[in-house]
Amino acid sequence: MNLSATDLRFDPLLPWGVIAALAGLALLVAGFALWRGLRGWAWRGLAGLAAALALSAPALEIGSRTGLSDIVLLVDDRSASQGLPERDNQTTAAIDALSQQITALPGTELRRISVGDDPDGTLLGTALSRAVAAEPEARLAGVITVTDGLAHDPDMLPADLPAPMHTLLTGRPQDWDRRLVIEEAPAFGLIDQEVSIRLRIQDQGAVPADQRGQSVSLRISLDGEQEQVVAVPVGTSLELPLTLGHAGQNVVQIGFDAPEGGELTDRNNTAAITINGVRDRLRVLLVSGEPHAGERTWRNLLKSDAAVDLIHFTILRPPDKSDGVPVNELSLIAFPTRELFLERIDDFDLIIFDRYRVRGILPPDYFQNIVRYVRDGGAVLVAAGPEMASVESLNLSPMGAVLPARPTGRVIDQAFTPQLTDAGRRHPVTAGLPGAPDENGENGWGRWLRMAEVTPNPDAEVVMTGADDRPLLVMNRQGEGRVALLASDQVWLWARGFEGGGPQLELLRRIAHWSMKEPELEEEALEADVSGGLNVDFTRRTMADSAGPLTITHPDGRTEDLPLAPDGPGRFAAEWSAPQPGLYRLVDGDLGRVLALGPAAPKEFERTIADAGALGDLSRATGGAVLNLSDGTPDLRTVAPGRNAHGRGVARDWIAVTPRDAATVTGLQRRPLLPGWAWLCIIFGLILAGWLSEGRGGGKWLPSGPRREV
Repeated sequence: MNLSATDLRFDPLLPWGVIAALAGLALLVAGFALWRGLRGWAWRGLAGLAAALALSAPALEIGSRTGLSDIVLLVDDRSASQGLPERDNQTTAAIDALSQQITALPGTELRRISVGDDPDGTLLGTALSRAVAAEPEARLAGVITVTDGLAHDPDMLPADLPAPMHTLLTGRPQDWDRRLVIEEAPAFGLIDQEVSIRLRIQDQGAVPADQRGQSVSLRISLDGEQEQVVAVPVGTSLELPLTLGHAGQNVVQIGFDAPEGGELTDRNNTAAITINGVRDRLRVLLVSGEPHAGERTWRNLLKSDAAVDLIHFTILRPPDKSDGVPVNELSLIAFPTRELFLERIDDFDLIIFDRYRVRGILPPDYFQNIVRYVRDGGAVLVAAGPEMASVESLNLSPMGAVLPARPTGRVIDQAFTPQLTDAGRRHPVTAGLPGAPDENGENGWGRWLRMAEVTPNPDAEVVMTGADDRPLLVMNRQGEGRVALLASDQVWLWARGFEGGGPQLELLRRIAHWSMKEPELEEEALEADVSGGLNVDFTRRTMADSAGPLTITHPDGRTEDLPLAPDGPGRFAAEWSAPQPGLYRLVDGDLGRVLALGPAAPKEFERTIADAGALGDLSRATGGAVLNLSDGTPDLRTVAPGRNAHGRGVARDWIAVTPRDAATVTGLQRRPLLPGWAWLCIIFGLILAGWLSEGRGGGKWLPSGPRREV
């Protein structure tokens, strides 16, 4: 649409001050002539003003304008909560109907903005602000949002709009929902100590009368183990106590069955919470049978770890030693055997016997209690020397029942380089040790000079070998506990750098932490590294030659098999992307775990009942309407700015947009109001008229006195 407009413009030939002075002078002369009663004063004034007007160079400016179309924003909310019953159909029908009505309006353009899912929820306010900022304000005729109103960024909504905004709500009047609300959950917890999760069951919407005031059976499961069922009231906050059983991730699944009566969704009936189990302090008891060069190696290792509480005893005066010194004159501390090995043995996470000889210090009942401690979940590490091959060997005590190897009675006094076995290259305790020998046994660590010959148990793992490929480091599980045997007391040579040394501190640290069941050193484990939202990197550690496929059970019960590819000795890996947040169960053979992806409960389903909220406030502030699509899609009209933009028609409600009549200038032409010769003619004509007028009354200039007639 082409339009035209004409305006008067000035392009002065002299500064405006000079022109104003000329006009003032003309008025002054005309005023003086009027005061003297002279004829022609008006012509003189007009001539001066005409001269001033001619110097200001008036011109006609003729502009050509093209009318611009109006813009209507149609916001289409397609977030996850819009997939609840009937909402998707309502949204599609409303968007189709309104799109047709908007495009049918003359000179109107449609801008459709789709809002999808985001990890932070429905960012409808952000999408709307960006869409409004991208359009010229003078062309915006209206905004229509089709949504359930559950925006998670209300602070990002525009503060004001130049046109009416209408909010059309999906949903049904009878909608109601029951959800699980996690009010507070710890991120970390101490192992074997109680932690609490605060939660409540909340009803919202039009709750049926038969569902009000009922209790709910809450199901609780830790790491996918057997569920516990607890009856809890609706609408009341409660503390749920839990005890973490292991280090690393502990996944707590909490939920309840969908109630009868057709709640809106069961997606918010469960929650998965990951709590990292940590040890308060690792309590270690180190018993050295006698002073020797490697004793300080163990002490330095354990004292350097701030997370370890170490109790260290060295047997300096065994019962068979007779030197005649009275007991009351000894400055040695008595070995509190009863307190340590009977009364408080379960307080320790690890007991280390370093070159310990059975000399009658610990009675057989104490060794039986150590066996019980191991099988109930404790850990024992034996660092053996020549005493292992003697009659004072721990193997000959009741503790021999849990040791992973049996001594042959032979001590090998020859230099050897520790080697990794095939199992050792897979086992996390020895896999990847710095400077490890290659598969041919070359380019390895420094040599050791002595070891005891042992025969491993059939179910034990030999991860390192010594002289003539004899077992050097043997590890085994006993009941719920762990036992490791290092058949040499020469590890201290690595600490001294003998022949280049070796990773002494790292090896001993790994052995100790494996014994205490640290998750990163488990030989049979399934790790899941969650990165980039729903992207997961799986790593399967195993002592077997193969692993997988990994069976993944989705939140909806669907299963899929994920193949695992070799990723180094004893390691298999795979990359996987989850289709949606939720709780996934992973199974590979006898090994299983639970993986929680996304928030504890989906943010989209924290609130499910349609509510205009901040969108409704903005709609009312701009003169728009808040309507329910369950009553039907409203008609679309146009009204003048300032008029009511919504109302009730004969059949249904109606909403309106306001045409803005915006235009843009496409051409500009300037023409002088009069040519220069015309201005000269006007000026001289006015001067001549003034002169002729004066001529008819020339006597006025003669002095006053008697006249003579001739």
